[in-house]
Amino acid sequence: MQTANSNDSHENFIMKVLKAQVAAPGAAMQRANNRQWALKPQDLAVLFKLVALGGQWLPYQAMAKQMHLSQFETHAAMQRLVACRLARTDEDGRVRPIMQVLHPFVFYGAAYVYPAVRTEITIGFATAYGAAPMKEHVMFADEFPPVWPHAEGTVRGPGLLPLYENAPLAARDDNTLAQMMTLFDALRIGQAREREKAGELLALRLR
Repeated sequence: MQTANSNDSHENFIMKVLKAQVAAPGAAMQRANNRQWALKPQDLAVLFKLVALGGQWLPYQAMAKQMHLSQFETHAAMQRLVACRLARTDEDGRVRPIMQVLHPFVFYGAAYVYPAVRTEITIGFATAYGAAPMKEHVMFADEFPPVWPHAEGTVRGPGLLPLYENAPLAARDDNTLAQMMTLFDALRIGQAREREKAGELLALRLR
């Protein structure tokens, strides 16, 4: 039969162990499951890519190549999407987007979490209302369309930083992905009427 003193001693021992684990630089606080998860901008692009694939699954190596990311960055993005409940892992280990939460996240979260960052006039790839499908629906008075700055681009206009450095290359290789990312940019920088139209067009692609 344990006494009150023995219970107190056991509790004190447990508390000391837990405090040591928290304080130790190489212990539990450094483990992935013990840190605060936070989405990175490229994670949204990876999420769009999962939607663009239409249920098809790409091995991490192929996915990384198409997204112009490293395999580590691609795998980490998938982990964060699952941790944030924007995607789920099937029994076969394949990551799938959760469509029910994707729409509200993109429209009411991501556009504010990843605010537009503009730059000076540059060369790159057209985006927002300067790219399809928005340019077919919106007339803009600007002399130049907004562009993702990139050396391989051919369009001149005010710069708008993409979600990550190589996003323009990933978009160039996948028209469906490109449309989702340029529409997302229209949500970020457009006026009320442009945002409304971009929302309609993007919603059609997030079903």
